[in-house]
Amino acid sequence: MATTTAASDLATLTRHSLAGLRMLLAFTLLTGLAYPLAMTAVGQVAFGWQADGSLVTSDGVRTTSRDDAAGSALLAQGFAGEQYFHPRPSAGEYDTLASGGSNLGPLNPDLVADIEERKAAVADLEGVDPADVPADAVTASASGLDPHVSPGYAAIQVARVAAARGLPDADVADLVAQHTAGRDLGVLGEPRVNVLELNLALDVAHLRP
Repeated sequence: MATTTAASDLATLTRHSLAGLRMLLAFTLLTGLAYPLAMTAVGQVAFGWQADGSLVTSDGVRTTSRDDAAGSALLAQGFAGEQYFHPRPSAGEYDTLASGGSNLGPLNPDLVADIEERKAAVADLEGVDPADVPADAVTASASGLDPHVSPGYAAIQVARVAAARGLPDADVADLVAQHTAGRDLGVLGEPRVNVLELNLALDVAHLRP
């Protein structure tokens, strides 16, 4: 009797184990292979540009080729020349492998000193009062790779960029307006200017006869 019970228990355990193994295999194939492949296919077909990194050429044209890309519309670059609009500061020096913030609290004396130093430098460069320097001009984003600046920060850079390129302020301001995105769905986020796309548009405009 004991032998029969043990054999029955073993058979039940084996049956349950095989059922669990089949479920594990099925869900592994479904969620680990089929679903990712399906989402990749949908992404490539419906959102090919975004799926490949939101790349743009030096002419500001969207591309899916890394060989032709001047950068990604999702990642900030460190433009330093007076002929370019400058992005937000980056704790990682715009290095994608060092993405991250400073991890310093708002009352940290080192961060406060850095902000005051940046504010003075931006005010001097743009010829504005330190009180008129927007917060995004002196603080890094959480990723350190935010490709956008506020319309306010872009606005105080217009005169400098226009003078460096020998262009009318109004023409540069128009380009800023063209590359200013509003709130998503009209309510989410804040208006923003993509610095890379704006600078590429400036290069194209400056080269036109």
